[in-house]
Amino acid sequence: MTSDAAMGRPHDELPRVLTATNALAIVVGIIIGSGIFLVPREMMAAVGSSRMVYAVWITGGLLSLFGAMSYAEVAAMRPRVGGEYAFLHDAYGPLTAFLYTWTWTMIAKPASIATIAAGLMRVLGTFPAFAFLDHVAFAHLLWSQVMAIAATWLITGLNIVSTRDSAQVQTVLTWLKVLMILVIAGFCFASVRYGDWHNFGTRFTGARGGFAGFMVALIAALWAYDGWSDVSQMAGEVQKPQRSLPVALIGGVTIVGALYMLTNAAIQYVLPAAAIAATDRPATDALQLVAGNLGAGLVAVGMAVSVGATFVGSSLSGARVPFAAARDRLFPSVLGKIHPRFKTPWASLMLQAVLSSLLLLEVGRFQALFSLAIFSEWLFYALTAATVFVFRVREPNAYRPYRVTGYPVVPALFILAALVLLVFSFMDQPRESIVGAIVILCGIPLHFLFQRSKSPYDRAI
Repeated sequence: MTSDAAMGRPHDELPRVLTATNALAIVVGIIIGSGIFLVPREMMAAVGSSRMVYAVWITGGLLSLFGAMSYAEVAAMRPRVGGEYAFLHDAYGPLTAFLYTWTWTMIAKPASIATIAAGLMRVLGTFPAFAFLDHVAFAHLLWSQVMAIAATWLITGLNIVSTRDSAQVQTVLTWLKVLMILVIAGFCFASVRYGDWHNFGTRFTGARGGFAGFMVALIAALWAYDGWSDVSQMAGEVQKPQRSLPVALIGGVTIVGALYMLTNAAIQYVLPAAAIAATDRPATDALQLVAGNLGAGLVAVGMAVSVGATFVGSSLSGARVPFAAARDRLFPSVLGKIHPRFKTPWASLMLQAVLSSLLLLEVGRFQALFSLAIFSEWLFYALTAATVFVFRVREPNAYRPYRVTGYPVVPALFILAALVLLVFSFMDQPRESIVGAIVILCGIPLHFLFQRSKSPYDRAI
């Protein structure tokens, strides 16, 4: 194997240990969590018909694909650790990059990991062997909180010890979850007794409907698709990034879109619209109907594997943002430390685990925090996609291994959709959106305070 030194990479850089298959698995693995098993209810309750549900899935999939295509051009052109952070820094300067890092490190990623960990415990709690998770462990802490924190640190430990091994675990779990989804869909479509194609023509009369209903359903779909951008944060650790990153981003979103449509079709083949809108667990109800308790257990296993793959991948990628910012001296330098033996960003991973654990201690209170994290994510999605235009104007002759198909329409549509979602978020959830905006703006004085606290040498770099 070619050494980092031979490739001209300094010894204090993160090594390129991720293959194209690892990168693709990270995209698929992070996107497919528990959302596909749960959001069909929210979508049906919002729009009321199978036709509109599929319109939402297609719209959400295309928007995510347009975003992935936009990211792919910039990531292949600038395959650096930190992904969005690096793109924003080069396009708009250190202040925007700091605001993104501040929001991502302190709110968005810890809230996301805490949600994933708590979700995994809820899924495991459906098995009799894990019934103790609902019981009090000590003081006011439930065993589910204790185990979620333990799982967070277990995965963090794996990520510190080896990026390659973490990626391999995540890859195995990802393809296992794909297999589970195919098996679940196969059970539904094989049901002669309960399956009925006429279910696709049924309606739920109590749906919200209209533009507001479509937007509520679209937000649910985009939440299910969320996570496709995370692999860009590991661009500096991917082998042959000019080819691997576009394949991972575009291919990953395409695979997920196909699996989501298949799963949704399988559920609707078994359950009519009103039944889907009335249940909190449409996939579980569908499988229980066609295969009894075995079917319900199969969905639970599938959800556990699915959330587990998301957990590993999300934790692995998230710490690269503060690491990259610290290397540019925009964040505390300790977060830019690389473990001398394992060659991983151990300090950033530790901080991420600490913040996630603190949120898990307040597990009943972080849902609003997660809502504002979603708001901040889409704001920075729009800004990052817009860097395609910035670099096209600023560096027209730069080498671009991949160019966005349909430029400038494709990135412009994604940016427009992100802005519409932000406006709708302010209208539908004004309190969370305002809090999210305030948290981001608080980063402005923090940025200047941090700049003033640095040594003259650091400020000159």
